[in-house]
Amino acid sequence: MFYNAKPHIFENAKILRKHMTSSEQKLWNHLKGKQILGLRFRPQHPIDTYIADFYCHPIKLVIEVDGGYHILFDQKEYDIEREAVLIEMGIKVVRYTNDEVDKDIDNVINQIKVICLERKDLIESPR
Repeated sequence: MFYNAKPHIFENAKILRKHMTSSEQKLWNHLKGKQILGLRFRPQHPIDTYIADFYCHPIKLVIEVDGGYHILFDQKEYDIEREAVLIEMGIKVVRYTNDEVDKDIDNVINQIKVICLERKDLIESPR
């Protein structure tokens, strides 16, 4: 579930959990307590050398809430590389902007529900 994350990554995640952005906190209020299809999401979850904003292990889903700095070239490059590593691990990554979460949380939650259903079907169906 942590994909060999090192102790310092866990420490950083703990700090990030205590200092979630207002957008992350808003989304967390809809994810915590298994509110979406009975699935448990974990905030600021260590995965290898990364920290996912939110992670649901049973369906291998990462949800990221991106602030304005994600439009910077270097950050975009980092996000692309990071996402490629997570995809290679079988983890799906979905991204929402702070603006989407703040202004249209109901739509974001509905999209997440659809993605969760798709992931559950994918993982639970025989291959």
